[in-house]
Amino acid sequence: MKLQNFHVGITDWSKERDRAALIGIRQQVFVMEQGVPEARERDGVDPECWHVLARDEAGQPIGCARLSPDHKIGRMAVLREWRGQGVGVALLRTLIQRARTLGWSEVALAAQVSAIGFYEREGFIAHGNVFDDAGLPHRAMSLTFSDEADGDTAPPRDIGELPVASRADAAIARLQVLGDARHRLCIHWPALDNDTFASPDELAEFRRVAISGRGAQVRVLLHDPAAALRNSHRLIPLVQRLPSAVQVRVPIEEADLGDISAYLLNDVGGYLFLPEADRPRGRAARHDRASNAPLQKHFDELWERSERASVLQTLNI
Repeated sequence: MKLQNFHVGITDWSKERDRAALIGIRQQVFVMEQGVPEARERDGVDPECWHVLARDEAGQPIGCARLSPDHKIGRMAVLREWRGQGVGVALLRTLIQRARTLGWSEVALAAQVSAIGFYEREGFIAHGNVFDDAGLPHRAMSLTFSDEADGDTAPPRDIGELPVASRADAAIARLQVLGDARHRLCIHWPALDNDTFASPDELAEFRRVAISGRGAQVRVLLHDPAAALRNSHRLIPLVQRLPSAVQVRVPIEEADLGDISAYLLNDVGGYLFLPEADRPRGRAARHDRASNAPLQKHFDELWERSERASVLQTLNI
């Protein structure tokens, strides 16, 4: 699975291009994939709703959702190849923030039973019995924004989003995610240049995590560890000194070696993700477990089918 970048924004149903994109996604997911009758999917409410649309870097639509005047979130749909990459979470949070901006105290939705856990992680609570909707089992869920004790509006959940639009931004984000880590780090980086994970501050954070006690673990996936050796990358001596805590593996499958994305993950939900390792543009946050989780799953799967970096074994690493 190749992880990629995307963006989410409010869109306009009245504009033909936007409307076609929304309908196209919903047709593919609900009608073709899930067997929902087309007449049931097109309920006539769309012109009155707020709509959000996710697009990939090329501008192609990949996911959508809507917020209706009766304070309900619905029509959440993400194309199959983009699931598990944080698109659904981004769509949901955009609509939740829109509802807060509108001054609403609560939003509701009818969740497919298989998706209840997804909504629960964002604070929704399920209630009532399971019911059938368009042939699929659903359950009602709701999210309340206001505090019942004093009626104050709860602030939006802060995920500590970090800007990643330049090389300097990426360096700051790397150091922040490293600095927030407690005992574990995971890194997928096709190639290490001498400016990445090589500053004294970054190396100090690596060492801090590696010697943080029982359970400390730093796992690094490199496509070309030999290049790091040839270039005397500053991370190599640290790997050599702490072989039990810092492990390096190399992907061996052609598809894995063709993945040009790069990312850094910590154990408190922090992450930095670059769709292309050699282009410092991507996304990052200090504590966003919903976005960290699919990256962690991708890393763990890749780690299991990778091999120890034999080129480093000659140095007893």
